[in-house]
Amino acid sequence: MQLIGQAQQNRLAHQREWHLLLHYRKGLFGGYESEQDDPGFFMSPNGKTDPAAELAATLAQFFSAEPVGRSKQPAQCAYIARYHWLKEQLQFDPSQLPPLTCERFDRWYEDFEVQSISVIFPSAFLNNPASMFGHTLFRVDQKGQTEQTRILAYTINYAAEVPPDAGIAFPVRGVFGSYRGYFSTIPYYLKVREYRDIENRDIWEYRLNLTENQLRRFLMHAWELGGNAYFDYFFFKENCSYHLLALLDYADPDLRLTEEFVLWTVPADTIRLIVSKPGLVSDITYRPSRSTVIKRKREALPAKERDLAHGITQDLGALASPAFTQLNLSKQAFLLDLASDYLRYRIETTDSPKPEWKEHNKLILTARSQIRIPSEEFTVRPFAKQPELGHKMHRVAIGGGWRNNDTFEEATFRGGYHDLLDPEVGYTPDAQIEMASITVRHYNRADQTRVERATLLNLLSLSPIDSVFLAPSWKLNIGMNTIRHNGCDLCSNGVFSGGIGGATEFQLLKREVLFGFADIEANVSKAYDEMHRVGGGGTVGMLADLTERWKIMATGSYVRFPFGDKSDEFRWFVGSRYTLSRNWALRIEYNHRHRDNDVMVGLHAFF
Repeated sequence: MQLIGQAQQNRLAHQREWHLLLHYRKGLFGGYESEQDDPGFFMSPNGKTDPAAELAATLAQFFSAEPVGRSKQPAQCAYIARYHWLKEQLQFDPSQLPPLTCERFDRWYEDFEVQSISVIFPSAFLNNPASMFGHTLFRVDQKGQTEQTRILAYTINYAAEVPPDAGIAFPVRGVFGSYRGYFSTIPYYLKVREYRDIENRDIWEYRLNLTENQLRRFLMHAWELGGNAYFDYFFFKENCSYHLLALLDYADPDLRLTEEFVLWTVPADTIRLIVSKPGLVSDITYRPSRSTVIKRKREALPAKERDLAHGITQDLGALASPAFTQLNLSKQAFLLDLASDYLRYRIETTDSPKPEWKEHNKLILTARSQIRIPSEEFTVRPFAKQPELGHKMHRVAIGGGWRNNDTFEEATFRGGYHDLLDPEVGYTPDAQIEMASITVRHYNRADQTRVERATLLNLLSLSPIDSVFLAPSWKLNIGMNTIRHNGCDLCSNGVFSGGIGGATEFQLLKREVLFGFADIEANVSKAYDEMHRVGGGGTVGMLADLTERWKIMATGSYVRFPFGDKSDEFRWFVGSRYTLSRNWALRIEYNHRHRDNDVMVGLHAFF
């Protein structure tokens, strides 16, 4: 065929844009393989690993009106981005290759009335494994929309298809690519309801500077992927963010975004990368969660008015009290708005909301309508700044100190992501996610180098409780440390522990969070007479911001082990962090556990 020969002569199968359209990546030992896993996405039986064979088969299929792919359309329409790119390169003769009318695509494209594309970042949500690092999706902004009407736009989202009862199986199967990931087009207001109103996640919106041609390329490739493709979903690498970046790479091949991610893709890192591209982001908008709005409004009130607003949610009789009637109308309106915000929050976030809440909210709205003045504009400040301002994901630390009768030097590498003493700018407050961390320490007197600590997974969520917000705090830790026990001075100790508890917030100095947990713990080590021990206990602690740069944390624990090696321990920890710059921090830590004392000073760098 003449076109195939011309394509071979022009080496189109070797061009970057063809590889972007088919999602080819170079193999470790040469050759190419597509990350796309739907067999129907390829026109050639060898298309997944042979770009030239796929290009030849695609050109041949363009001459046929036979439906292909999951979307069951002719190849010219099902793979419209391929068709237009090859048409540009080969200058198809319409008398030899007549163009087909693609009514379904044309209607889909015209309905968008696209003016721009925005990247949407809902913040991290620890109570859902799929969202513990945040999420990204695209919003297609229409011509003539305003900031108030953008909620009616459509999104382009990539996510794993997960059964509703997957539970803990999701992160396990997701790590090994056992789910399929699909692109979908969903109204933005549904995603806002899910993220902002139900899961209480702040949303950051980044409008992109794309030309008219780049917008069309973006949507043509999104059409191909939405109707004909799936990818094996890998939680750490090929996840919600990675394949979305591939759409931007095809829209503007000079961006080369996906090339920056080799082993893992974290949503916050993808936002940081997009923002770093000169001129790519034109505007940043903050959309606070309902819980953030309520908290900031409550902060703006003196204690008596705060209690009055909460009292209105319990008993409408508070509206007749002098404490309410003596307020000016704008303050009355503010308190009624706040009371309604809280009731709607309870209705949206409770599995079985009480019927009287909805009725009570209607009565509050009726009372609000009788105050015939508009609500004053209230600016909501985020508790966590936008993610690109935060420290980078990986961390290395070097330090030294003293343990019992010996001195040491140590080095730590942490794959991700953030702990309670790290600089908190850009991260969810009072939340900790640590993964793939290892510390190597050299003891000078013992002249011994060993793995001192290792963490597979360490999660901790502090949720301060008050009269409005009642979420529990929880924690989970899987890893190993070094203990002194039964005459063994430096013994490796496997740890599995967890806890459930509560926290409360004060502002005596700047901001303090006091917390307590009921703990369970299991250990495995040769230091124990029976090689293991299992027990439980409790932990109390405090996390405090002393200044913008200086933070401290102190905890005390008691654990009793009635099973296996029968023993008990008191433990103390005091840590302090001083931020030197966004990606540099200095830390001092003291650990005590049963005749074992450890003091360490370390310099931490994030990269």
